[in-house]
Amino acid sequence: MPLVRIDLTTGRTPEQVRAVADAIHAAIVDQYGIPPRDRFQIVTEHPAQQIIAEDAGLGFERTEGVVMVQVFTQRGRSAEAKAALYAAVHERLVAVGVASEDVFIGYVENGPEDWSFGFGRAQYQTGEVAVPSA
Repeated sequence: MPLVRIDLTTGRTPEQVRAVADAIHAAIVDQYGIPPRDRFQIVTEHPAQQIIAEDAGLGFERTEGVVMVQVFTQRGRSAEAKAALYAAVHERLVAVGVASEDVFIGYVENGPEDWSFGFGRAQYQTGEVAVPSA
């Protein structure tokens, strides 16, 4: 059950924004085997000057079409599984028109004690929701 924040620049149609969100979710479902309706995404559009994504020493420039993805999920997946997710997200975003250099992914891990799905309870801790396997 990852929580995914998607930050992108304004200028896309509502359909294009939804295609970006759908592409990221499809990659997560495919790579991590989560149920398709286990979907938690926050999509935020920003004016171009509010997203700063400069060169990290890799020798390429991003465009104003950058898509920044933050994946918050439970710890325990291997480096190989994460790399496969990055590749799948990239592939699916390119397929919906995002330039390769504009795909930026950050990955944040936590534990079952770090989630509450409502009612002020940590449902993984109380047993109301099963802790997903890595």
